[in-house]
Amino acid sequence: MFDWLQHFADWLIYSVFGLTHGSKVGDALNFFVFDTIKIFILLGLVTFLMGIVNSYFPIDRVRNFLTKRKWYGLDYFLASFFGTITPFCSCSSVPLFIGFVKGGIPLGVTLAFLISSPLVDAVSVAMFIGMFGWKTTIVYVVSGIVLSMIAGYILGKMNLEHLLTDWVKKILENKQIADEEFEAEKKTFFQRLPEIGKEALGIVKGVSLYILIGIAIGGLMHGFIPTGFFEEYISKENPFAVPIAVILGVPMYSNAAGVLPVMQVLVQKGIPLGTAIAFSMAVVGLSIPEGLLLKKVMTTKMLFIFFGVVTACIIISGYLFNLIL
Repeated sequence: MFDWLQHFADWLIYSVFGLTHGSKVGDALNFFVFDTIKIFILLGLVTFLMGIVNSYFPIDRVRNFLTKRKWYGLDYFLASFFGTITPFCSCSSVPLFIGFVKGGIPLGVTLAFLISSPLVDAVSVAMFIGMFGWKTTIVYVVSGIVLSMIAGYILGKMNLEHLLTDWVKKILENKQIADEEFEAEKKTFFQRLPEIGKEALGIVKGVSLYILIGIAIGGLMHGFIPTGFFEEYISKENPFAVPIAVILGVPMYSNAAGVLPVMQVLVQKGIPLGTAIAFSMAVVGLSIPEGLLLKKVMTTKMLFIFFGVVTACIIISGYLFNLIL
């Protein structure tokens, strides 16, 4: 699909710039040019398509949709699914958390949405397609939804409401759930397109720096780090490779745009795909900055429980990925 782009990158780096094919600098720059153009093309297309979907499912509608009906367990799936099509990251966690809980949505369902939202989004889907193909992308998206459902369900069954902060409890004591149904703006599909395009462009601009930094790091790793460098610690022969990768990923902070190019190089260097995916999930879905944000709504005990359950689910999924992929 992108053979023409690889030819262009080869021509630009090896013919125009005159760098030697197989050299460290040449291979690093070739990787950077090829991946940057490919990712931005896919990101623009996928973000625009997801923008069309998201325009019909704004956050107020999602909240009302989940609140007004009895779902008998399907609400975990719907919350996780909506989390994948809404462009929210961990920085939006506190207002989302308050809005959902205040709207009467069960805590476990709210947490399922909170987990899935940064894990799977238009950016990660576009980049996964470009880097690993459709099969791996589908596995990643489905597993992200399932992981969010399971973690949310477990957390919901633990009855953690009493571990919310006093700030949240005070808000909930004064909550007023709106009875009015969400009414979408009376706009035709074609009338929505300019706004959707503008929002998609805004998303691309917002993550462009992360993409460039991530691909630059990936290019340096691709060109200068020898094959087998990582295998000493997180190779497929090490039975503890997945938990090590996840534990290393949790303290880090990045979004999909920044971590996926690094993940791609890890795979190219011999790290099992499941281990690399688990690492990226830990970086994107769990981080110290996110923990500091959630500290506003969760007590320290609840925060440790939340991180512990999600971390365990990511580790288990990493082992499953290595079996499937």
